[in-house]
Amino acid sequence: MPDGASKPMRQRLTKDEPSPPSVFLDVPNMPWEETKFPGIKCKTLYSDGSGMATLLLELEPGAVVPLHEHTAIEQTYVLAGHFVDEEGECLPGQFVWRPEGNTHVAWAGKEGATILGIFLRPNIFADGRPFFTQDRP
Repeated sequence: MPDGASKPMRQRLTKDEPSPPSVFLDVPNMPWEETKFPGIKCKTLYSDGSGMATLLLELEPGAVVPLHEHTAIEQTYVLAGHFVDEEGECLPGQFVWRPEGNTHVAWAGKEGATILGIFLRPNIFADGRPFFTQDRP
């Protein structure tokens, strides 16, 4: 659509109402947020009241995601570095998903890691710390 052209309002297919608009994020220009986990920063790409969240996480070399349990499926795509746990290692371009109930410790390799994490509900951490999108500093 040319610049300055008005955008037509599309209707939903299942209801007689306008389609809600898409939300575009300028992720490279979003600031990194400190987390309660040393050496781990994040950019919250999506979060809702139910606990569903999509996070871009940057882990410094050796940074640890402490012992936690997944309360629903978690999906992780590795963009850079190495993301490791007791069950295996994910390299750039690789993907791992974990079922509800999976309990583990994860950490970044010696070069750190940048990962995209998709969560349906917040994890529960053994030491009581809140999940990345809860109780922000």
